[in-house]
Amino acid sequence: MAPSDRERSRDVLTPLELEIMQVLWAAGPSTTADVQGRLPSELAYTTVQTMLTVLLRKKKVKRTRLGRAFQYQPAVTREGAVGTALNDLVARMFGGSGEALLQALIDTRQITAEDVARASDLLKQRKAEHE
Repeated sequence: MAPSDRERSRDVLTPLELEIMQVLWAAGPSTTADVQGRLPSELAYTTVQTMLTVLLRKKKVKRTRLGRAFQYQPAVTREGAVGTALNDLVARMFGGSGEALLQALIDTRQITAEDVARASDLLKQRKAEHE
């Protein structure tokens, strides 16, 4: 059974969640204060703490007690998050068609002929690896 739009949207990271996850992917296990200090935008400590709690509830991060604070680390890989976001985008915007996504990238000049050629080579390589 395919996930509902609501279930899919819970899996996809919001822009702020993604900012926080990027800090954790780059820095590794971090406290709320560590994350706050590494964010490109200035956010209140309590906002970062709330967002980490949301990510914990969504099972995107894990935490361990470190003295009086918690240390957070990613529970999902960057690649996993990218896959989830792309699956959501393709499902919602392109009716589940990866080909329609590729066509849109070409039409909007987001991808060049050279990019497509490299992608084709990569597809051939992956196919050979799985045979």
